[in-house]
Amino acid sequence: MANILNGLKPQKVFEFFELLSSVPHGSGNTGPISEICTAFARERGLECYKDEVNNVIIKKPGSPGFENAPTVILQGHLDMVCTKRPDCDLDMAKEGVRLATDGEWVWADGSSLGGDNAIGVAIAMAVLDDDTLEHPPLEALFTVDEETSLVGAGKVDVSMLKGRMLVNLDSEEEGVFTVSCAGGMRCDSTVPVKREPVPEYLCYKVEVAGLKGGHSGAEIHKGRGNANKLLARFLYAALRRMDLRLDEISGGDFDNVIPKTSKALVFVEPEKSVLFEEMAAAFGETVRKELETTDGGFTLTAEQVVSDDIPADSESTERAVTAIYATPNGIQRMSPDIKDFVQTSLNLGVLRTSANFVSFSFSIRSSVYSEKHETFARVEAIVAACGGNSVMRGEYPAWEYRADSKLREICLEAYRRTYGGEAKVEGIHAGLECGVFAERMEGLDAISFGPDLREVHSVRERLNVNSTERLYGLVCEILRLAAES
Repeated sequence: MANILNGLKPQKVFEFFELLSSVPHGSGNTGPISEICTAFARERGLECYKDEVNNVIIKKPGSPGFENAPTVILQGHLDMVCTKRPDCDLDMAKEGVRLATDGEWVWADGSSLGGDNAIGVAIAMAVLDDDTLEHPPLEALFTVDEETSLVGAGKVDVSMLKGRMLVNLDSEEEGVFTVSCAGGMRCDSTVPVKREPVPEYLCYKVEVAGLKGGHSGAEIHKGRGNANKLLARFLYAALRRMDLRLDEISGGDFDNVIPKTSKALVFVEPEKSVLFEEMAAAFGETVRKELETTDGGFTLTAEQVVSDDIPADSESTERAVTAIYATPNGIQRMSPDIKDFVQTSLNLGVLRTSANFVSFSFSIRSSVYSEKHETFARVEAIVAACGGNSVMRGEYPAWEYRADSKLREICLEAYRRTYGGEAKVEGIHAGLECGVFAERMEGLDAISFGPDLREVHSVRERLNVNSTERLYGLVCEILRLAAES
């Protein structure tokens, strides 16, 4: 390791964080980071299991005097969302991130950090590594592919877990205990296209850029622009005034991330080229003003390029652009019961083109089962009306609030003793693995919290150092109180 984080406290937490960050661990590529965890356990003589998908369970007996206390599960996920700046040469499928710090924050040079959720795993590893702590029997549960519909959590052999108090270390705001979350699903839609040559038409590259992007659960309420939807909005407006032909369109990398860039190649009648360029300039200015407060920096450019491609025919272009433009996006309903809480939303995160199809994927979230499925049905109906089809995948349950929670009371008391004040208790619109485990493990008492992380799933992701130190102290106090309870 390069020891970039040497000197940061807690020393062991950041040592393990740097170790985890030294290997690639995007969703679907968790073999190396899973092996780090199993090697860690073997070196310390701890009981350890790794399943066929790379989920890891590590067990440690209670400290002296607390061997028979109720077992506590410390849980986090091993995978991260991989995204980088266009000018970054990092191969995130083969290399770990390039850490940087100023002593106050930790970030990655040119890419997402993966603090979501390597810092949670590092905190659990530091607890397991410390033989001076008072704690009950521990089960550290590290899952894979959380960022792709909580896939790993659904494959864990929960019969191997004795604990019924689960501390999830995958939240991003210090001082907040999360006790419920939205359920969700992915929706994959396709619209078929037929292609025909247009020899005399001019080709334009149209690109949306300058947006912030962000987490489609935690930041869906911030009014940020969705690059895929904004590009479709412009193309739909152009279609109303000219015979535009779509060649290709693409944007976003993950359906649970608000896309910050999107681009298309389109063919335009020569006599409409001036109008097209004028519309692009006017549209860029209009949307820039719309987003000035919430997502400043928006740009739309239309550059004439040379292409020998064969674009979609007029009818296919109309269907594809209409489907992308007309499907809903963003907040669909706020909670009538909890102030300022998003109840239902969706995000068009990924947009792609092949020879015969335009494909686009949504992340749909809701705290209400019926609204989640009704939102999918709306997308399905609009896409079907445009000659396409939609399929559901990766559905995961909501995590319902538990009125009687011994773990919550322990955590609140530990917070009072550690911070000298009261923590917030709330639900979130993002999905958490607690919902999957609560559905699969009868009687599970769960809670989620974490240190301050900013702008996760983006190249601006950063982790607060002092918050991490305080949070680690809180975890240790929670375990001490749990052992004594």
